[in-house]
Amino acid sequence: MDVKIKAIHFDISEKLVAFVNKKIDKITRRFEAINDVDVTLTLVKPETAMNKEAGIKLHIPGSADLFASKTADTFEEAVDLALDALEPQLEKIKAKK
Repeated sequence: MDVKIKAIHFDISEKLVAFVNKKIDKITRRFEAINDVDVTLTLVKPETAMNKEAGIKLHIPGSADLFASKTADTFEEAVDLALDALEPQLEKIKAKK
């Protein structure tokens, strides 16, 4: 499985990369059909509260790509919210197969 993390408008820290990889690893263990994951972390301008956006795209063979994007005060919270939004979609695909 291939995980691509892209940071837009900021330099990503090792701690944040480790956090994202840990969360992605957890969801891919539950849903083994996931082939690739694209994570885009964006610092939304201007600098205000709720300016950190996480977009997560899951590539699943034989199915449409799944995407969720959430904005929060921290990147960790935004990643958690996006993954929470993807879980019902993954459950639906898993139930069909």
